Amino acid sequence: MTSSAEREKKHDAAAPLANIPRKLYYKIGEVSEITGLTAHVLRYWENEFPQLNPKKTASGHRLYREKDIQAALAIKELLYGRKYTIKGAREFLQQHSNSSAAEPQALQGEWVGRLHERLAKLREMLKRRPPL
Repeated sequence: MTSSAEREKKHDAAAPLANIPRKLYYKIGEVSEITGLTAHVLRYWENEFPQLNPKKTASGHRLYREKDIQAALAIKELLYGRKYTIKGAREFLQQHSNSSAAEPQALQGEWVGRLHERLAKLREMLKRRPPL
């Protein structure tokens, strides 16, 4: 059974792309660890998002490429970070498909920007707070 902290960790914003080990193919368990998503979520998203399309071996095992991992991270940011619906995320990705290689970096950059804004607000709040 997973704790609430583990569940929250799984729904945090996209993991940095630099943490993806360089390989040609990744098994679903490896992708699950990299993205913080469970295998059943990845399998479900394959049906919902054409951008997530791993190869399948003759025995039915999924082999993800780096572009599939980047797509999963982008989808995760849209659904969990920006709170899009599945339909809304699908439409967003279709509208921005010409820049598909830049999407994960752009989404991650936007997330980092929001994080910096929140940190700046916290600093201001702490500056205004009277000393203990």
